[in-house]
Amino acid sequence: MKKINILWVDDEIDLLKSHILFLEDRNYAVEKCLSGQDAIEALQERAFDIVFLDENMPGLSGLETLTALKQINASLPVVMITKNEEESLMEEAIGSKIADYLIKPVNPNQILLSLKKNLDHSRLVSERTTATYQQEFRKIAMDLSMVNSYEGWVELYKKLIFWELELEHIEDSGMFEILESQKSEANNQFSKFVEKAYPQWFTADDAPIMSHTLFRKKIVPALAKGPTLLVVIDNLRYDQWMILEEVLLPYYKKNEESAYFSILPTATQYARNAIFSGLMPADMAKQYPKLWKNDTDEGGKNLHEADFMEAQLKRLGLNLKWEYHKISSLKQGKNLLQHFKSHRDTDLTAVVYNFVDMLSHAKTEMEVIKELASNDKAYRSLTLSWFRNSPLLELIQQAQAMGTQLIITTDHGTINVKQPSKVIGDRETSMNLRYKTGKSLTYERKDVLECKRPSDFHLPSINVSSSYIFARNDLFFAYPNNYNYYAGYYRNTYQHGGVSLEEMVVPFAVLQPR
Repeated sequence: MKKINILWVDDEIDLLKSHILFLEDRNYAVEKCLSGQDAIEALQERAFDIVFLDENMPGLSGLETLTALKQINASLPVVMITKNEEESLMEEAIGSKIADYLIKPVNPNQILLSLKKNLDHSRLVSERTTATYQQEFRKIAMDLSMVNSYEGWVELYKKLIFWELELEHIEDSGMFEILESQKSEANNQFSKFVEKAYPQWFTADDAPIMSHTLFRKKIVPALAKGPTLLVVIDNLRYDQWMILEEVLLPYYKKNEESAYFSILPTATQYARNAIFSGLMPADMAKQYPKLWKNDTDEGGKNLHEADFMEAQLKRLGLNLKWEYHKISSLKQGKNLLQHFKSHRDTDLTAVVYNFVDMLSHAKTEMEVIKELASNDKAYRSLTLSWFRNSPLLELIQQAQAMGTQLIITTDHGTINVKQPSKVIGDRETSMNLRYKTGKSLTYERKDVLECKRPSDFHLPSINVSSSYIFARNDLFFAYPNNYNYYAGYYRNTYQHGGVSLEEMVVPFAVLQPR
């Protein structure tokens, strides 16, 4: 085992002989220095893994020495040791990016703990995380064979996300592969559950909150608490929400968080229109034929969300001052930000943000995004980077300063597709890779959830013999013509419209300003 090289700087170093012997007995190598200048020269000559630095020394002070050492090696962990407990000194040392701060007299075990924390932290966390997940793996496997309710699936999915976020911080690829296999098995079982349960949700008293009931059952009750900013981030998965939430903590505290279920197809024109209309697609097509467009119709499919929202508010008897904004570009985001203060007395400001959806499409079409978002971990990281630097975060900060309640949700999630499934349809068949609607569809039965009667899923029929199919797990549809080309082109891209935990189980959060 490689020895850890410690540089210990103290003008009374001889008094620390027992500490140094304690470390040397544990295979640490300690070089002693009596002054800051000696420490600087030692670091210029050789590399050290960590420095223990006395704060109060003649000549160069501890803080002055710290600055000089950081100029030589900015990433070098430095542990400050001092008799001085003044808060200002602690703040100055922490501001100078020390690794730890110990108050004299220190005992050998304190030193050892600091070493473990700064040098062995990653290894210790990795070993503990791996061991804990190995224990949890058996419980998840058992849950997978027994879960039979939508509440159970929500809890299981959250558990899988938790471990995905935990395991991404360690370097054990084997553990991650095991988790990936559990996620795949979970999606296989989930699609079987949805196939049986989904048609019953439209009449059952204990049905989950779904896209078309979200506004009435979750958003409207929250409006009683005052002016509200409703942000619908298109294509936001639950794992992405969990990392964005951390950025919001300085500004908002979470009042409520729950999962709801996106309707099928888990596609924007269906799921998001259902949120704003409070209706299922078949009802939208019937009641608002001028506003609803089917897959094969020309023109935009989400151009009337404000109209749908206005109709829903009237239907619910809500006399609110409200506004609707759709943000699809940086310019639009900045423009809303510039005028947002005028919304102080608006009861409900609904904002649809399209960035994550654009990101998923860009991964399909742009090689640079394919490189930047090569897997779920990178996809989350890219989403987080965007959010931290977006007008949306500035908008949320402004809302917090105005005392405005914040609701964040989405219309559906997305899944990284891995394997193609052959499908054959006519010219009227829809183009989406995760669902198809049309007549005379030919497909692999085991790969899809079938909906032969669209009325069972409250979906419109393009013609009398129309049906729908939804891809299970991480499959995507490809036509036999140029099959290999399209299979390669769309593999490892983010798609939506089908049946998976990632697409259907999505976040809803109500937050109050701090």
